[in-house]
Amino acid sequence: MAEGNWEREVIEKLALAALKEQRRSRRWGIFFKLLGFAYLTVLLLIALDWRAQDGFTAGKHTALVDVVGVIDPKGDASADRVTAALQGAFKDKNTQGVVLRINSPGGSPVQAGIIYDEIRRLRGVYPNVPMYAVVEDICASGGYYIAAAADKIYVDKASIVGSIGVIMDGWGFTGTMEKLGVQRRVLVSGENKAFLDPFSPIDEKQRKHAQSMLDDIHKQFIDVVRKGRGKRLKESSDLFSGLLWTGARSVELGLSDGFGSVDFVAREVIKAEDIVDFTQKENLAERFAKRFGGAMAGALAKVLAQGEFRVR
Repeated sequence: MAEGNWEREVIEKLALAALKEQRRSRRWGIFFKLLGFAYLTVLLLIALDWRAQDGFTAGKHTALVDVVGVIDPKGDASADRVTAALQGAFKDKNTQGVVLRINSPGGSPVQAGIIYDEIRRLRGVYPNVPMYAVVEDICASGGYYIAAAADKIYVDKASIVGSIGVIMDGWGFTGTMEKLGVQRRVLVSGENKAFLDPFSPIDEKQRKHAQSMLDDIHKQFIDVVRKGRGKRLKESSDLFSGLLWTGARSVELGLSDGFGSVDFVAREVIKAEDIVDFTQKENLAERFAKRFGGAMAGALAKVLAQGEFRVR
């Protein structure tokens, strides 16, 4: 009997081991099938994303390019992204007109200037393709700098338009430092290297130089607006003072031409109701890299916080 029990135990163990191996193989099979499905899905999404980014179109349409948010080198409204989108929009043989939809408080005058110059160039290369700016909530400062390159500017009555000015801001901590008994120690090679240092009393010569730079950039802004708007402008003493205006008031001042949405301009002005979005958005690889990078950074921070990372 003992020998029979021993044989039965061996058989049971072998059967259990075979069953476990079968289950393990099944799990791996499911895993690899899911992995293959995910791989094919990613390839499909990349292909669709590439197709959308490269502007494959069918039929006559209105091309749309968005300028949303702060205009800066690293954001969605960077000169690189906006100019690439504009180039694709103008080059498409089915584009009947381009609409630049703006919802921006402004940003870098350099980035705005690059976009403005590219719009002027493209309008020269494609003289038969009109371009219109459509303002949603706000088109201020650098946003309006860009809009001034359009043939016409359309707004909503409650849009915020204008802020034709330039700003440089900062803080001064000298009084606080005196109260706290903190002494500023800074060494420079070049008397203006610590230009407008917030921890030192303001230097009048440096202040005048900064104001001169702001005035130069402001003049460039004014010249762009006058060139773009021409005789439509109703110039006044406060038009270029940095004030903001409602959309309704901007029409009266000649800063914009009328009221209308993207759909209105496409349908009634360009006469091409179908809209194709050429805006350069983050592609799948960029979105994945950002999320993966964020997840890795979070995991690393957690490890460091728990004291599980050692350098020996």
